Amino acid sequence: MIFGDFATSEAEGTVLAHSVRLPDGSLAKGHVLGSADLSRLAAAGIDRVIAARIEAGDLMEDEAAERLARAIAPDHLTFSEAATGRVNVHSAVDGLFVADRAAVDRLNQVDPAITLACLADHVPVRRGDMVATFKIIPLAVSGEKIAAGIEILRQATVFEVKPFQPHAVSLVATELPSLKASVMDKTARILSQRLQPSGSVLQREERVAHRATAVAEAIGGALRAADRLPKLVVVFGASAVIDAGDVIPEAIRLAGGEVIQVGMPVDPGNLLVLGKVGKTHVLGAPGCARSPRENGFDWVLDRILAGEEPTAREISGMGVGGLLMEIQSRPRPREIAVKPEAQISVAILLLAAGRASRMGEGGPHKLLAEFDGMPLVRRSATTALSSGAAAVIAVTGHRREDIEQALAGLAVQRVHNPDYASGMASSLISGIGASSAQQADGTLVMLADMPGITGDDLKVLIAAFQRANGQAIVRAVSRGKRGNPVILPRAVYDAVMRLEGDVGARHIIETSGLAVIDVDIGDAAHLDVDTPEAVLAAGGILKE
Repeated sequence: MIFGDFATSEAEGTVLAHSVRLPDGSLAKGHVLGSADLSRLAAAGIDRVIAARIEAGDLMEDEAAERLARAIAPDHLTFSEAATGRVNVHSAVDGLFVADRAAVDRLNQVDPAITLACLADHVPVRRGDMVATFKIIPLAVSGEKIAAGIEILRQATVFEVKPFQPHAVSLVATELPSLKASVMDKTARILSQRLQPSGSVLQREERVAHRATAVAEAIGGALRAADRLPKLVVVFGASAVIDAGDVIPEAIRLAGGEVIQVGMPVDPGNLLVLGKVGKTHVLGAPGCARSPRENGFDWVLDRILAGEEPTAREISGMGVGGLLMEIQSRPRPREIAVKPEAQISVAILLLAAGRASRMGEGGPHKLLAEFDGMPLVRRSATTALSSGAAAVIAVTGHRREDIEQALAGLAVQRVHNPDYASGMASSLISGIGASSAQQADGTLVMLADMPGITGDDLKVLIAAFQRANGQAIVRAVSRGKRGNPVILPRAVYDAVMRLEGDVGARHIIETSGLAVIDVDIGDAAHLDVDTPEAVLAAGGILKE
């Protein structure tokens, strides 16, 4: 590929590196220039363009990304269509994402033009979560380099999702006078919650004296019980394990098993015990596992539920990244000052830039369809204004003049996205970059084609964000199924500004580490009008 500044008269067949605006429209990035395009450019007085000339053996960005993705075994994975040189990979199941870091590094070292980014190794994922993305940086790349990358991907399992396997779990809890019954009740409840993503069931609970013989008898009883699913025994001690000869490891030996590891370099989670009796794992849970917060217990539990056999070597290798919280004696830089709810501000970002491609080639624009005598985009903007948000920002793109005319007279900041054809990411970036969004504690992202959303719905979402001190993601749902709008706190703005292509903020929501608060607003969370039929069914009247 030859990249450079070409004279327009000599640019036929090149691929535009940047979009070009013309009096009669525009030419998008990635467009292959034909003779008619050269005439339009010349008529507009544009005598040079930045573009790439594709050479023999080169692959265009989308084909290159697609070939790499096809080299990954599709088991338990789904792949997006290639767009702007990117293929996103999602999990098709609830399970454990596993990556071979050395293999990922080898692929990324083939050529800077070829990139693979994925989640960290051994991260639990839900069905639909994005786990990896292939991205080709330039407009085209050497076919030989892609072939070398494909060979690496075929030589090893570079990444995969191991589905969680449902287990029948027995809980053995030891008792001491100092341990309240309410604490033990909470322990069982939280363990049940931990097991839900895998489909595992807390089959039974037995409370025994804090003695090795009593725990060994309970383990034996759990192993003899008739269970349809594979077994797992979890032991919560009333007192922490401080030695390899303590109650829980000794009980595993008395039950006829072996102790694999006592202690792990993960904090919280140091005091974990892992053993096995026959084919059944026995997990001695550290005290921190009585809390739902992530700790070392989760790391080992997830591996077992995904069918792995954790070894002492693997557990002792978890130290890097194993500090999951600040120790008590250290200042806590992540502590956040609490602001009064009324001072937590939210801007609304109204996305109105899309091409409405599902309305049909040359068909009516959905955002100009009338609902109750008002263009849908104006109705959505009016709804946003009624929420009391600090500001409303409308991002325009396709048919900009018509959309802006429909918004005339409203106190809405208008931001034009000239790169709207590249997908939603560019519109999110345009809106989040606006000054009024940057000044707010959070931005409510609202799709302009959702006629069922009301001002009261937005007020409820904003109130939930304010109650969370502006430090959580708030998402509209309907009967538990995620939908829109979504409020993104300032903490994820940087991640939004790095998005590319036709992707939204879903991956950011799922990987930010922030709490996600779901607010049920009913069917409105899912009602968008992408087709003429949907517009009519929702009570709209189509306009040109």
